Amino acid sequence: MIKIGILGGGQLGYMFLQNALQYPCEISILDPAADAPCAPHAHHFVQGDFKDYETVVAFGKDLDSIGIEIEHVNVEALRYLKSIGKRVVPDPEALAIIQDKGIQKEFYVNNNIPTAPYFGLDNWEDLKSKQDINYPIFQKSRKDGYDGKGVQFLKSEADLDKMLQAPSIFETPADLDREIAVVTVADHLGNIVTYPTVEFVINEEYNLLDYLLMPSTLPKEITDRAEQIARDVVKALKSPGVFAVELFLNKDQSIWVNETASRVHNSGHSTIEAAYSSQFDQMLRTLMQLPLGSTKLFTTSAMVNLIGTEGQTGQAEIENIEELLTIPGTFLHWYAKTITKPGRKMGHVTLVNDDLERLKQNIKQVNTTVKVVAKK
Repeated sequence: MIKIGILGGGQLGYMFLQNALQYPCEISILDPAADAPCAPHAHHFVQGDFKDYETVVAFGKDLDSIGIEIEHVNVEALRYLKSIGKRVVPDPEALAIIQDKGIQKEFYVNNNIPTAPYFGLDNWEDLKSKQDINYPIFQKSRKDGYDGKGVQFLKSEADLDKMLQAPSIFETPADLDREIAVVTVADHLGNIVTYPTVEFVINEEYNLLDYLLMPSTLPKEITDRAEQIARDVVKALKSPGVFAVELFLNKDQSIWVNETASRVHNSGHSTIEAAYSSQFDQMLRTLMQLPLGSTKLFTTSAMVNLIGTEGQTGQAEIENIEELLTIPGTFLHWYAKTITKPGRKMGHVTLVNDDLERLKQNIKQVNTTVKVVAKK
């Protein structure tokens, strides 16, 4: 039986496990938190730091295949494990590109992948003396950004005191029509498949993600271009695995790659219910070197994140779950996190319906009724 190890035991690992445990494999999880969502469910759970070289090597040395559910892991350890014959997905060299936004941007430019104009500074304070800067600009720290962290919007010189104090890239903002993403999968033979383009619908009032829609409502000409760009990115990375290529569609209909995640991703969650083979099933297939699954969709789907309510910290519970589950075509995914905090991802809801207007009404009902709060 193949022995698979995953670095990270959060919600992505949790959803991976739900699928993987149906296969003839043995799953080990490494995570620093004793109460990680995966802890009670993996065949073997190891509490430890996936950023530590010795810990990762000790974890992986007796396994056949090692994967990730978070990018911020020790690449040198994965390089060593690959050198002694372990299968590592994604390849450590692809992961090294993704981990550093400066290297990632150079990778796009060198491979003729369209992306936002940018420049890099190892010393962020050099921005103050740099000439001819066209504000506004986005500052992105080269390392350790996650879920919107490590990004600062600088409207003018007056915002320079807000700068992130880390080596960074500075990007020209997109003239944004909308944000889209393409979940793309490659196997060990170089075969590449894409899911239909996902559309991010933003809540303008709060400037937060409202929901994801798969497939998007965009014209086929645009989605064909987006999916080809995503294929080009993954082909150039030369690695098996699941990759979420996040893109900006500009108002002039040009497309820029924003960034790529070298793992399963929020934008692919509704594939669990809406696709023949989910992104988590594909992750397992790449780790086991099985044929890739079909990315064909059964239906139109939306995914709504359940995040911790403002001002609520403590043991988590869902308010109005009964009302949520009266909506036809509703699938609840609770991430088994013990503590809720404001803005923390605690779960998601997938809604399926071929009637787009009905789907939007159901999304609105979820957003207005369901809350994640702290138990009183």
